[in-house]
Amino acid sequence: MAFAHYLIAAAPVETSHPSLRNSSILTPPCPSNISNSLLSFAFSSLDPPNLKPSNKLSFFSKLRKIGQKVKAKPVEAEVPVVDSFSQFKHLLLPITDRNPYLSEGTRQAAATTASLAKKYGAEITVVVIDEKEKESFPEHETQLSSIRWHLAEGGFQEFKMLERLGEGKKPTAIIGEVADDLNLDLVVMSMEAIHSKQVDANLLAEFIPCPVLLLPL
Repeated sequence: MAFAHYLIAAAPVETSHPSLRNSSILTPPCPSNISNSLLSFAFSSLDPPNLKPSNKLSFFSKLRKIGQKVKAKPVEAEVPVVDSFSQFKHLLLPITDRNPYLSEGTRQAAATTASLAKKYGAEITVVVIDEKEKESFPEHETQLSSIRWHLAEGGFQEFKMLERLGEGKKPTAIIGEVADDLNLDLVVMSMEAIHSKQVDANLLAEFIPCPVLLLPL
């Protein structure tokens, strides 16, 4: 709310009429030697538009705003809040450990991926990566069942499942290839994969073309 104070002062005005000299514009002169009729004639004969103050003592020059206080309420700019995860419509969940019931970090990554996809209406692709062939891991089907169960717990029954086994490539390179081929928006991984040396953190930026969400243990 803004408010202002104005001060108005009465200033002396010079006129051509002898009887009005040295008088205030707010106080008409009343000399004793002028009759009431002459005084009445003097004021009635004055045409208001012709009553112009001199340049030296201008009445209107005194009508200046000499004090003003403004108290304005600060206006805060409205900055739209943009949820960065809302732009991710296809998520990748890499599985690099060979625990048939999934490690703690992998379960955490699965739960986070399902939660994000459910909240923002995104799709999920799971890629199971191992340097060895499927035949060398007798509990392979058990692990796939564990993946389905954990994603279903997060509210996801339908998702794409890929297997990249026995290719002799580094897991980081395979993750990058899948993310690039499917034009994925986000990779969700646990830091456990890096601590266990399954994924090389130094190669993430080189091979993976999209953002990577690393979950702490």
